[in-house]
Amino acid sequence: MHASAIVTLGDSITDGHGATTNGNNRWPDLLVARLQSSPKTSNISVLNQGLGGNRLLQDGLGPNALARVDRDVIAQPGVKWLVVLEGINDLGTLTRDTPVSAEKHAELVKRMIAAYQQIIARAHAHDIKVIGATILPDGASPFYHPDAMNEADRNAVNEWIRAAGHFDTVVDLDRVMRDPDHLDRMLPAYDCGDGLHPSPKGFEVMSAAFPLSLFEK
Repeated sequence: MHASAIVTLGDSITDGHGATTNGNNRWPDLLVARLQSSPKTSNISVLNQGLGGNRLLQDGLGPNALARVDRDVIAQPGVKWLVVLEGINDLGTLTRDTPVSAEKHAELVKRMIAAYQQIIARAHAHDIKVIGATILPDGASPFYHPDAMNEADRNAVNEWIRAAGHFDTVVDLDRVMRDPDHLDRMLPAYDCGDGLHPSPKGFEVMSAAFPLSLFEK
């Protein structure tokens, strides 16, 4: 029987910024460990395609997520599932250097949604199921210093991700990671300390949010 694979397409949160050096405790690593613990999913591998600074729409330290789909997802052997956790850097860089108009905020949200739609369509054309992960809160980030408009953008994108009929399945990482008293921030125990990247405990919570039943044949 051929092994199946899950691709995790993401940025530094998936690449593992905030994890322990050589600790294999990034959230995709922890998902692998959970998959291997069950006979029903023990033959499934996880290909971590996290890239620091990655964005849906524009290149950064590497090519944007749309440009990576063919090489990093479709061309990989045995891919049956794609997890998309992308967008926090698109939201943050919009206003990192200077404020922008409400129209620019709305345009970014619209373009991000169109990018998700394109990724879903391209994966579906190759019989790959697409799991959408909501974007984590970053309200405590001094790097992006998000304001109410940035948070509104994040919420608008997340509501689209959550809505039925877009992704095949949704894993609501925002809901499990946020501080119930400060919805724009990660719970302190899940925050590595920079307001943007999860801690090892946060990566555990992220991994646990994926039901293994999603990957059972």
